[in-house]
Amino acid sequence: MVDIQEFLALRNQLPVVDVRSEGEYMAGHMRGALNIPLLNNAERIAVGTDYKQKGQQQAIKTGFRLVGPRLAEMIESTEVVGRELLVYCWRGGMRSSNFCQFVAMAGIKSQTLQGGYKAYRRLALEAFRRPLNFIVIGGCTGSGKSELLRALAMQGEQVIDLEKLANHKGSAFGGLMMPPQPTTEQFQNDLFEVVLKLNPDRRVWIEDESLAVGRIFLPQDLWMQMGVSPVVEMEVDKDVRIGRLVNEYGSADQQQFLEAMNRITKKLGGQHFNAAKERLLQGDMATTIDILLVYYDKAYKNAMEKKNGRIKLRMPWNGRNLDAYVRDLIDEVNAIPAVAGPIEL
Repeated sequence: MVDIQEFLALRNQLPVVDVRSEGEYMAGHMRGALNIPLLNNAERIAVGTDYKQKGQQQAIKTGFRLVGPRLAEMIESTEVVGRELLVYCWRGGMRSSNFCQFVAMAGIKSQTLQGGYKAYRRLALEAFRRPLNFIVIGGCTGSGKSELLRALAMQGEQVIDLEKLANHKGSAFGGLMMPPQPTTEQFQNDLFEVVLKLNPDRRVWIEDESLAVGRIFLPQDLWMQMGVSPVVEMEVDKDVRIGRLVNEYGSADQQQFLEAMNRITKKLGGQHFNAAKERLLQGDMATTIDILLVYYDKAYKNAMEKKNGRIKLRMPWNGRNLDAYVRDLIDEVNAIPAVAGPIEL
């Protein structure tokens, strides 16, 4: 049995197996871990019921009775993974211990995580409380903030791309043409894996986001850090943003786009909604987006007024030559001590 720090170090050389049920695994797991359940969803319920109604000994017997017929299959699945591996369950208890004993009979070496997945989650939540030198990227809808993050990463800067991790672009339309979102727990696990690799002494660029990105939620502690960090604002003309958004959403399913519009009907206003809907059904995506930006730009302006004291730099971009823009942005930020140096929270 190894502690969480040693486990994280060892996983760079050894495969990791999550022996919890498939339902537990889907709710949240360690990135890169393979799921080989000791007890599947139905079996776990049966063992849990026996534990409550008949006690621990009967529950153990039920578990062995259910696992027995699948034991050969389980070992075969494990052999595909490797001859030496790391194993975790929920609390590092009976399931991981039994799994290791079973695969040991087939000559497979294994080590279990002390405290199990629960220890991993505890470490992840603790990591979000540690201060990071954030620079928050602001800008109206369609400015290209996500594209800027990717370009900054190419220049060797540290970035956290929340929308990429969340499979969502943040707005009511953010889920269009995107894969299904992970659970909030899995999103936070994946975010932790990014934070784990960061140098806390160097700055970290991150896009300005609300607490919720689609249906997932950012860790409260990390979001609060973002809320007191300096802001760098992209200034991009509306016509440039419209063109970018047409390229981004022009191929979206018209009915799905309309359904997303329905979610902001009240905020957009009946008159604007009807005008946008009419243009959408006519295939005029540019005018549709122009109308939608009336709401989004107003909401952004109201939000930025509350952050006015944190804005350290406003930098225009014409939507072309992003690499040059990034180099100029880095130079400008390096010249601002309050942004380039450590941030006191």
